[in-house]
Amino acid sequence: MMRLHEVADLHAPARLAAWIEARLDEGLDWFDHADIYGDTQGEALFGAALRTRPGLAARVRVVTKASIVTPGRDASSFRVKHYDSSPAYLARSIEASLARLGVERLDHFLLHRPSPLMDAEATGRALDDAIDAGKIAAAGVSNFLPTQWRRLQAVMHHRLSVHQLQLSLDHALPLFDGSYDALIDDGLVPLAWSPLGGGRVCEGPAGPLLARLAEERGVSPAGLALAWLRALPGQPRPVIGSLRAERIARLQADAGLELDRPAWYALLEAARGHEVA
Repeated sequence: MMRLHEVADLHAPARLAAWIEARLDEGLDWFDHADIYGDTQGEALFGAALRTRPGLAARVRVVTKASIVTPGRDASSFRVKHYDSSPAYLARSIEASLARLGVERLDHFLLHRPSPLMDAEATGRALDDAIDAGKIAAAGVSNFLPTQWRRLQAVMHHRLSVHQLQLSLDHALPLFDGSYDALIDDGLVPLAWSPLGGGRVCEGPAGPLLARLAEERGVSPAGLALAWLRALPGQPRPVIGSLRAERIARLQADAGLELDRPAWYALLEAARGHEVA
């Protein structure tokens, strides 16, 4: 939902409600938000749509994120972008997201970015309290390093559920610096943001091979790139950014593809420009 505020055709509540219901009928019920998407507009538009159709809110599964304070929302004289994971800020963020979205509970609430100033015990207690109060079903993190999420997890009595990280053929570093292995070891579900690299995956060095292999297998190059992700242990859930119904349908149709090991490594080699050691 990151670019929902940019798609004027979906701003009418009734039209967006129809779009949401169509996705639900296709079996797609997870919707990824953050309070900074459109400076809260994304959540507000989505909530307005849910209110037009009673019962729709009970069918959606919502992920939202907070902790990034943009310059425009900084109340200080500095007007500086910063991160805030303090209990008071998170409590306000959770309440505000619930109100904008019009749902009774956030299925996943994630800390959007790690803050060097995070008091792990206070933040962990705030997340535990929100789960105990039924305001969020589960807490998770985004863009955290293993030492950062482990420090938070160590002081919580609820388990962190997911880690949303940048991961794609265009950005495979987490597979080789130990961070992806760490999240699998810790039982976090990987959510891959920018799984197509904003188009760079299909347009970059691996593009020609993706196109050839996709044609041979009867799928789209983008679908093949997502199959490359899903081949990993833990089966990362790609967080696609498209709101075009036909694009979503094509990626869903391609989702059954299983990629063989040689093809997986051939794509990795093409993307990185060198063979594995």
